Amino acid sequence: MKNKKILITGGAGFIGSHIVDELINDNEITIIDNLTTGSIKNLKYPEHDNLNFIEGDIREINFDELTPRTDYIFHLAAMASVPLSVEKPKECNDVNVNSTVRLLKSAVDNDVEKIVFSSSSSVYGENKNMPLKETEQPMPTSPYAASKASCELYLKTFYESYGLNYTALRYFNVFGPRQDKNSQYAAVIPNFISALLEGKQAEIYGDGEQTRDFVYIGDIAKANINACKSDFNGIVNIASGKKMTINRLYEIVKDTLGSDLEPKYLPERPGDIKHSLADTSNMEKINLKIDSNNFEDQLIETINWFKDIL
Repeated sequence: MKNKKILITGGAGFIGSHIVDELINDNEITIIDNLTTGSIKNLKYPEHDNLNFIEGDIREINFDELTPRTDYIFHLAAMASVPLSVEKPKECNDVNVNSTVRLLKSAVDNDVEKIVFSSSSSVYGENKNMPLKETEQPMPTSPYAASKASCELYLKTFYESYGLNYTALRYFNVFGPRQDKNSQYAAVIPNFISALLEGKQAEIYGDGEQTRDFVYIGDIAKANINACKSDFNGIVNIASGKKMTINRLYEIVKDTLGSDLEPKYLPERPGDIKHSLADTSNMEKINLKIDSNNFEDQLIETINWFKDIL
């Protein structure tokens, strides 16, 4: 992708910053981020001539000042914490849903070519029809998950009603460098790594037999760019297509770091799902393949990044 004008909401965040890195040299990038969970430090080229950074809340931004000069939008800004959404459901709806609708309307009014939306596997909830297909009925168990499902419906509606092209990417459990260990969004890997590097007990919510489908941040960035370039309108799971228990994950991290510390088990968190595994066949519609055999190498790369910052 070259010579495009791109708007990235949440572009200083864990995922958004990796997308920025991939596109910044050949495109004009505008980032909107309130730096609540994102950081300028996440950006590899914060002073790049192609970068325009706007510090602001998407609830307050006038999108019509930006979208007339935009070819594509990557929409990542959100309240991304399940526990926080349970605590503050109205704020979650305002940030995640109302702001998205305003952005979609502005995109339509100003002829944006396509929007790529960051959704979440949490929309599946406790659906037990594994592996989960995009055609499954959403069964959200938290306001966060409900907000993502609502946005997906709005995207489809704006496509049907106004012709706004879109792809909604349902991320499963993302991990990799720059992930905030204090984030409550899919943060089990950084929590394990940082705890063991600091000589502390890692915490596991529930019995640890819950399963997750982990996907590396580099694949997430590639998925966004591929989706943007594709003609596909609809929803795509982004995942490895393999499941792993949290207990097994802990053993791998512990062995990699050479630690003998055992984890501390805590009660399950409200809104958390028990099992998660993706059907990844739809990824071919955006020309994406993920090699799940690289997991341990990717984990080592992630561990090395945490060693450098701790």
